[in-house]
Amino acid sequence: MHIAWLGKRSPFCGNVTYGREITNALLDRGHKVSFLHFASETEEEDLTQDLHAVSLPFLYKSTIYTVPSFSASKILVDSLRNLKPDLVHASLALSPLDFLLPEICADLNLPLVATFHLPFDVKHRNITSSTQQLTYQIYAPALADYDRVIIFSQIQREILRKLGVADSRIAVIPNGVDPERFSPGYSRIKAELNADRLFVYQGRLAPEKNVEALLRAWRKLKMPDGCKLAIVGDGPMASNLKSHYGLDRGIVWLGFIADEKRRIEILRGADVFILPSLVEGLSLSLLEAMSCGVACLGTDVGADGEVLADGAGIVLDARKVTSQLCTLLPLFATHPELSELLGRKARQRVLDIYTLSSNINCLEELYREVMRHQRVGSQLY
Repeated sequence: MHIAWLGKRSPFCGNVTYGREITNALLDRGHKVSFLHFASETEEEDLTQDLHAVSLPFLYKSTIYTVPSFSASKILVDSLRNLKPDLVHASLALSPLDFLLPEICADLNLPLVATFHLPFDVKHRNITSSTQQLTYQIYAPALADYDRVIIFSQIQREILRKLGVADSRIAVIPNGVDPERFSPGYSRIKAELNADRLFVYQGRLAPEKNVEALLRAWRKLKMPDGCKLAIVGDGPMASNLKSHYGLDRGIVWLGFIADEKRRIEILRGADVFILPSLVEGLSLSLLEAMSCGVACLGTDVGADGEVLADGAGIVLDARKVTSQLCTLLPLFATHPELSELLGRKARQRVLDIYTLSSNINCLEELYREVMRHQRVGSQLY
């Protein structure tokens, strides 16, 4: 089938990773994919090697939201009319176009599926999670007009139900990773960093990621010389965090790493992966670490607590990250057998539930179901 994918290729964030992984997997299975995204001409050139790409003009874009130019909707409509895809899949990027898509696709008689990535915390324990709840409320009326809305967990389903999105419109398809690529294996990273025990954070350095709670715990503990904390990523808080913690013993700032093989090597060498977020959807970074056989600690926000439940990892209270890490990190520093046990359980959880192939199987079936429903509806009218 031919899928018109509306998503993001930059700047780097979970949405970008999701779009890359899913579209590449669809191509591998023989589907045709046209990628429509907010991009400059240079970015479009980068895409033409593997996907048919259409760039949509924008006034501003960031990892959080995108402001399209006034001509973007017309270009989108004309492109969809010319492409004649079987289905449109929008990986929602917090853009005004998200609210126009149901009407656009209805006029073109195209089935419309969305993936709603927005992070959440059902307990509303901080300003960040309260802000995300407001965004859910704003989006819910539009989501109710999509043919299907893909979300990552039953908790998220319940949120949308309460906001008026019909259950028949909702599909729970968790994120997935390729366990062949993200797998345990040899790594030189510990030797490079002169580390006996390696703790890793990998993700954006942004307020909602709550990385400072981890750094505060590390500073309080004064971990042994052989313990290193690698911070992998960049973002709006990078300079501030480095100015406050940059010289602390054992902290290594590796910055943003675009090369996937290098990121995998870091994960393979890690003993513990820590994700202290205040809000999440379902973290691909967490799943990648689990798939590499790393012991994982993550907060009880979004679907991450669900992923780590029942012994697949350790679930932290988002309000008590620093104090809980002050207890847990020394245990992992002195008991390598604990890391090994949790690492095995983490990888098994991914193999059981969160593989990319399982995700694509569910997605293909959803596409077929939506297209069947569209055909039936067209015949009735």
